[in-house]
Amino acid sequence: MVFKGNLDIDPRGLIYESYRMEGISDEECRTVFLDWALGTPLGADMAANLRTLMDEYGAGTPDHPMTTVLREGLEKAEARMGRRGGAMGRRR
Repeated sequence: MVFKGNLDIDPRGLIYESYRMEGISDEECRTVFLDWALGTPLGADMAANLRTLMDEYGAGTPDHPMTTVLREGLEKAEARMGRRGGAMGRRR
């Protein structure tokens, strides 16, 4: 069995492997992130998942392009928390 990281939220090891790639670009990191995000279960707490990924991988590599992508994703996920769109957003 191939080791793909310690996190259940990254079962294919996409984020883990992106941190191991020398010279990975911002665009490549965004593509990997999108692939990872599309593979998360419906209804998953994305903000919590992104905080976990940041703690595991981003803390020691603040200048890595994937850390930047995770940070941007976390900012957007946290901004959406509590926000409801459509008819649910208009009911009060």
